Amino acid sequence: MNFSERRNTTRWIIIFICFSIISLILWNTYTFFQIFKNEERLKMRLLATSQIALINADENTDLELPLQISNNNTSIPVILTMYGKILSTRNVPDEILNDAKKSRQFLQKLKNENEPITFEYVSGKYQTLYYGNSELLNKLKYYPIALLLIIFLFIALIYNFYKSTKMATQNKLWAGMAKETAHQIGTPLSSLIGWVEILKTEEIDPSITEEIEKDIERLQTITDRFSKIGSIPALETLDIVSETLHTFEYLQSRFSKQVVFSYQVPKEPIFVMFNPTLHSWTIENLVKNAIDAMKGKGTLDLQIEQDAHHVKINVKDSGSGIPKKQFKTIFETGFTTKKRGWGLGLSLTKRIVEEYHLGKIKVLNSEIGKGTTFQISFHKKVQ
Repeated sequence: MNFSERRNTTRWIIIFICFSIISLILWNTYTFFQIFKNEERLKMRLLATSQIALINADENTDLELPLQISNNNTSIPVILTMYGKILSTRNVPDEILNDAKKSRQFLQKLKNENEPITFEYVSGKYQTLYYGNSELLNKLKYYPIALLLIIFLFIALIYNFYKSTKMATQNKLWAGMAKETAHQIGTPLSSLIGWVEILKTEEIDPSITEEIEKDIERLQTITDRFSKIGSIPALETLDIVSETLHTFEYLQSRFSKQVVFSYQVPKEPIFVMFNPTLHSWTIENLVKNAIDAMKGKGTLDLQIEQDAHHVKINVKDSGSGIPKKQFKTIFETGFTTKKRGWGLGLSLTKRIVEEYHLGKIKVLNSEIGKGTTFQISFHKKVQ
């Protein structure tokens, strides 16, 4: 049995023990409730017996014990009736006794709580004693409900703990795999850089080596991205307009001409604290997501605007659109509308924007069949 199997076995043993303890507590609570209930019924039978003694008393009868039994009841509400007519009450609020409708409702309540006690006080004549539960019994009745709520809360906390632990382990695994991938890419990438230098010495079109160098630079950027996963990135004060355009124009040159790229950006620089490698990844994810939504054909527009404190980047496509109910769920890990998608792109983008850069990302607007606009918002660097 390996460590993982032992841990699962231990977990189930703990769950079984907790379930057994909970069951035992609930059973004991139910047992105590029945004991108290039986004791209160016994008190009511004694009260009925004392009532018979009081009714049939004469000058030689000792009334001390019947009166003591009657007066000792200070917690159980009681209504004594004869042929439907109320003869006397005890521990019943005055506002109920003074209202005929409330009295009938209260009497019905007592009937539902406990079976009444009917007794013959003289030959052929009967009285009926109705009684309810004492305050202690009522509190004990709701104790199991409170206990169950606490138990469910405890189970939820345990579930969230195990879930968060599992997610943390998975995150560490993914981060490790990403760093290892970056390390593995580095070796052939170094060789490619050397081959490019050799090609430059040959008599070939310089534009070819320039394009190869752009792709190698892109591979270096991707390697840098993966190496940063799981680490706190360094932020720099840079012009977000030029950095965004650099990525946007590179992607434009690598996609089909069936996708029409356009942009409207300020001519002056806008300085923001951000990591250029991760920001490039953000723009790439949004552009690729937009092209997938358009199925590789349509218009893609980039807009950068600013106000006194923020800079906003809008990526607008002419794709299939997103239902309003999915505006938030599309950023959840694993959510995807693609048959072969992993659902990582937008969730990763949200993490880069909001956790690393303290910005905001949202679906600004979307119409089914017309397209979607994503918006990223950053705080401007105070000059």
